Amino acid sequence: MHEPLPHPDAPDLDALLRSPRSRRGLRLQALLYLLTCLTTFAAGAVGWQPLVLGVDDVSVEVVDHWQRGLVYAAAVMAVLSAHEAGHYVAARWHGIPATLPFFMPFPVLLTGTLGAVIGMEGARADRRQLFDIALAGPLAGLVVAVPLLVCGVAFGGGPDPGNPFSMPLLARWVQGVVRPDLPAGAGVAPNALLMAGWVGLLVTGLNMIPLSQLDGGHICRAVFGGHGNHVARGVLLAAIAAVVLTGRTNWVVMLVLVTLMGVDHPPIRDERRPLGRWRTALGLAAFLIPLVTFMPEPMRLD
Repeated sequence: MHEPLPHPDAPDLDALLRSPRSRRGLRLQALLYLLTCLTTFAAGAVGWQPLVLGVDDVSVEVVDHWQRGLVYAAAVMAVLSAHEAGHYVAARWHGIPATLPFFMPFPVLLTGTLGAVIGMEGARADRRQLFDIALAGPLAGLVVAVPLLVCGVAFGGGPDPGNPFSMPLLARWVQGVVRPDLPAGAGVAPNALLMAGWVGLLVTGLNMIPLSQLDGGHICRAVFGGHGNHVARGVLLAAIAAVVLTGRTNWVVMLVLVTLMGVDHPPIRDERRPLGRWRTALGLAAFLIPLVTFMPEPMRLD
């Protein structure tokens, strides 16, 4: 996922990287990265608990399961790093100024992270450049997340009907291929690699929804041009209706944040440049990604 930077009067990227402000940003990025490593380690060590545990319980769990925490932290950070590296490398390839990623720690001990974002001067990108940068992140993340998911399913042991984590379509397809011995509707117990892949699918599916500054919103703008704003508004209205009709209030905060960010995509450079047939076809196919990776109800709490 990436957010637009303020659009100054065409500063030189190398000058930005040498500036004191950039060096302060690098220190902040390094701190956030280390904090996210710590919170993902804690999340894995305590077994991805949905609520904050008592201090004594956390200490005992961390001591007893520190190996699980390390494996999960390394795996999930690899997924997030690959996702953001895809954006960053594509942006630099096209000469679009972009920052290194800002990782977001989540110390409430469920996944341990809310993902990461990079800053990018999207107003400098044309439709083809915006498309390449937006799609590179999710694809790179999936390249890491899917093999982790496969390993987590393959070596996850016997069935666990009480697993509270919902699995998206892609995960269920993987389970059907890798573990045909498991009964229908029963997944394996949560383990470090499985959960890292699960987080990767959730982050990818959420980012690929065609809204606002999400990756899917950038791709929507690249594919449909100015008409992409109509698509985004329709998606937002459909999401609000789904929340109201299903009562899944856990997504209300997300909808409010997206609305505050602005549903319409900001203008980009050279709107009239055609995207091209193969990019258009790939972009339309990419809209299937959230259908197979997103979970409307990631956890069953009943």
